[in-house]
Amino acid sequence: MAGARVAKSGLVEWRGWQVLIVAGLILLVIASALGVIYTRFQTQNLFGQLETLRQEKETMDIEWGLLQLEQSSWAAHGRVEEIARTRLGMSLPAPEQVVIINQ
Repeated sequence: MAGARVAKSGLVEWRGWQVLIVAGLILLVIASALGVIYTRFQTQNLFGQLETLRQEKETMDIEWGLLQLEQSSWAAHGRVEEIARTRLGMSLPAPEQVVIINQ
């Protein structure tokens, strides 16, 4: 190794800055691993939320379709005409009562 001295016992003596660099690199590897773990955890949580929201959307889409169907049945021309005759006592005017206005 460049900059390291070999002791009489054959072991490499590390200088202070080399130890700091190695310790710093080890800390960076640990921090990176923790970042990966945290990111994976967040991804799983967000995916779970996404699936829940998709299910809610599907339920709401079905409900929306049913409400539209109900609205169209309540507003059907025949139903409105029947209510106008029976409940409100309305009737179609005679042809001589109809006045056409040209603009």
